[in-house]
Amino acid sequence: MDPRLTEAKAIPVRELVDRLGITGLRVAGGELVGPCPLCGGRDRFGINLHSRAFLCRKCGITGGDSIELVRQVLNLSFPDALTWACGEAPASIDPKEAARRRALAEAAEQRQREAQNRYREQSLRDARDIWARSRPGSQGVVRAYLRARGFTPEMLPELPEALRFLVDHPCVKKIGHELVTVHRGPCMIAGVLDAGGALTAVHQTWVDPEPPHGKARITWQGTPMPAKMVRGSKKGAAIRLCTPEGADTLVMGEGIETTLTAMAAGAVPGAAYWAGVDLGNMAGRARRGEGLRYAGLPDLEDREAFVPPAWVRRLIFIQDGDSDPRATRHKLECGLRRAMALRPGLRGQIVHPGEGVDLNDVLTGRDKQDDTRDNE
Repeated sequence: MDPRLTEAKAIPVRELVDRLGITGLRVAGGELVGPCPLCGGRDRFGINLHSRAFLCRKCGITGGDSIELVRQVLNLSFPDALTWACGEAPASIDPKEAARRRALAEAAEQRQREAQNRYREQSLRDARDIWARSRPGSQGVVRAYLRARGFTPEMLPELPEALRFLVDHPCVKKIGHELVTVHRGPCMIAGVLDAGGALTAVHQTWVDPEPPHGKARITWQGTPMPAKMVRGSKKGAAIRLCTPEGADTLVMGEGIETTLTAMAAGAVPGAAYWAGVDLGNMAGRARRGEGLRYAGLPDLEDREAFVPPAWVRRLIFIQDGDSDPRATRHKLECGLRRAMALRPGLRGQIVHPGEGVDLNDVLTGRDKQDDTRDNE
């Protein structure tokens, strides 16, 4: 067997994609997906990062390894593709063909940007419509849901204005290529505000209409579905549960229940308590590179991650114990270091409720074996 076969098949996918000049691909699960380098079909082309298998669902190019990808993209014979992959000969593409491919890729990228903009605009309109139709949390299901999560009226005499509800709200999921209403029922609605205080998203938690009014159990054709969903853009935003006048400390957990638990306990008197919606939003993008996977170093070029307001002098992140501890710690450190870099003089801190539980588990007495627990 030609020893170059082993060498060619070991080339990292990202390196091969760069060498081939394939642009516009993004990571989705374990694949790179995006415009096809031959037909330009938007989001129709994918390469598996591990097996190197590739497929375009529009023009049909397909193969199972790096050499076949080179052969089809560059229109080479198998021997020539092997030689090119091993760096022993330059690729030769007709200039007109190269120009055609560039034009296809650029057009596909433009269509993708336009589609993403339309989706964001519609998502924002939907979020603001949901918020406008919702009612104050004190009037409905919010109190019952929070009681099921361990919050007595004595602990929370007044509910945050950020928490509202709808009596009969559809839970719509994209299944295949269609939007399907998989559930309808009472729903707690939380407003997600950006740095300027504008509502950019809503966090939705469907509630079981039957006592004790915990999270709704949603299934579709026998498959369990999450009872929580965000509509709109959460990037850089937060659910502002409590912001006392004169506060200089911000306590933030991923979810509403985690952050409410710290607030109800008076963990830091006079502090603001905001929920970060999810860990990725709190952390932002990390620096990439060899040995940096768990280094907790932020990519300061990321302009969409959460950054605390200028009045915050102390930022406390709550680390949930029911997630991968190493990865979670890395992300929280990334978020804190970004905040400290962009807010000189800021002090950062991470608190941990214990292995296998989140802070609300401590309040309710649930242990880490309770499979009804969620990440909030």
